Amino acid sequence: MHDPTRTRPTATDQDGRREAGARQAPQAVAEAAARLLEAAATNVPCAPVRDLIGTTDTRTAYAVQQRVTAVRRERGARVVGHKIGLTSPAVQRQLGVAQPDFGVLLDEMGHADGDTVPYASVLQPRVEAEIAFVLGEDLAEGPLDPARVRAAVDHAVAALEICGSRIAGWDITLSDTVADNASAGAFVLGRERRSLTEFEPRTAVMEMSVDGRPVSEGTGSDCLGDPLAAVLWLARTARELGDPLRAGHVVLSGALGPMSPLAPGVRVSAAIGGLGTVTTSIGEGAA
Repeated sequence: MHDPTRTRPTATDQDGRREAGARQAPQAVAEAAARLLEAAATNVPCAPVRDLIGTTDTRTAYAVQQRVTAVRRERGARVVGHKIGLTSPAVQRQLGVAQPDFGVLLDEMGHADGDTVPYASVLQPRVEAEIAFVLGEDLAEGPLDPARVRAAVDHAVAALEICGSRIAGWDITLSDTVADNASAGAFVLGRERRSLTEFEPRTAVMEMSVDGRPVSEGTGSDCLGDPLAAVLWLARTARELGDPLRAGHVVLSGALGPMSPLAPGVRVSAAIGGLGTVTTSIGEGAA
């Protein structure tokens, strides 16, 4: 029987389906990855990649991310963890998106507390403060629930993430930033380590300053309600995409407040209650 509530596909519907099919094409993934790799190699931001992969197909965007990561690993980089992005309502409003994403952390991105991060090593840099977790167990098999995630954390540290976009003017949709490794650039880990028996992430208070001027504040609950909830989201999503979390890896759980743009020569410091401080200087040279 004919259902009057159903209509025949319109030209727009058919175009949308053709676009979805095009986004799945390996050629589109390869072209998007090549565009992002060229921007990173030349330090010249590129056009968004949504013309190649669409704006909402995150699975294809993650395929681009995986291809870029594979190239960087072939060149000698080593995976040391993951970052979760777009967890703070303030950052979501800044970038015009409404759901989290994740990227891969490579060893060449990492810095210790007090290190200088070369300004030119991150395109269009912006900084945010967050809680980093170091895993003591894999999150690859079996049920994934809050208790399992909490038990898998070896310790937490204060962290700064220096986000960067290979896409000109940060003109990004969700698919653009996912493809661009969730806009990962560099990260700095604090020195003080706390187990989750000593420290409660959800209630931690964060204050971040640039050259002594306050630029961002927030609490653990500003990160998806609880930074450990963000780690649970990551564990489930990464496993679905064939990239489960592993013991020893760092997880940057997401911003506790708004990002702040960076200029050469500034000094950034963040204090997170229970975890102490983490500080970095932004230099002027290339990586």
